[in-house]
Amino acid sequence: MNRIFVTGIGTGVGKTIISACVTTALEADYWKPVQSGSEEGTDTQTVRALVPEGITVCHPEAYVLKEPASPHLAARMEHVTIDTAEIVRQAGLLQPARRPLVIEGAGGLLVPLTDDILTLDLVRDLGAGVIIAAQNYLGSINHSLLTARVLQHAGVPVIGWIFGGDYHTNEDDVVRLSGYPRIGRIPQAVEVNMAFVQQQAQLLSAPLKALLA
Repeated sequence: MNRIFVTGIGTGVGKTIISACVTTALEADYWKPVQSGSEEGTDTQTVRALVPEGITVCHPEAYVLKEPASPHLAARMEHVTIDTAEIVRQAGLLQPARRPLVIEGAGGLLVPLTDDILTLDLVRDLGAGVIIAAQNYLGSINHSLLTARVLQHAGVPVIGWIFGGDYHTNEDDVVRLSGYPRIGRIPQAVEVNMAFVQQQAQLLSAPLKALLA
């Protein structure tokens, strides 16, 4: 599976750090096709600073929106039309050698990209397998299992879960009830830098490659 889509159970659950770790573990390329809230910096800039130079290519976004809002709302406010067919076309151009491509989504699966198209629709059109980023907080079991159920009903292949933050037994319940495997977990760090990402990537490498085989 050469396209890996990283989604989250909500906003702020560590998708970008997880994307950097997965990208490093697989020596893949990275792409965030739709970025909103760009005035606060972009996720591509963050990942570029965390992955090894000379291995990973961090491709430029297809759409960059200033407003920190859902892509469909930010695009509406900035008079931009997001064309998901164009995103799929660009994805094909980014993989001429079938190199793995880690694609980071904006928010969760049911975040609208346009008035009619959800992130889930784009995942299906890309033919990507999904890694779900999750953290423990009040309500996270519900958010996690809702995300899993949506993917199950949509028939989208799921690689597994990567958890972040402090460990909680909730993780075990989410894995058991969803039926999707735990790839690993990324602990809370005082400082997230390239050394930390490389350390976590080494731990994720074997389970990731086994699940992708």
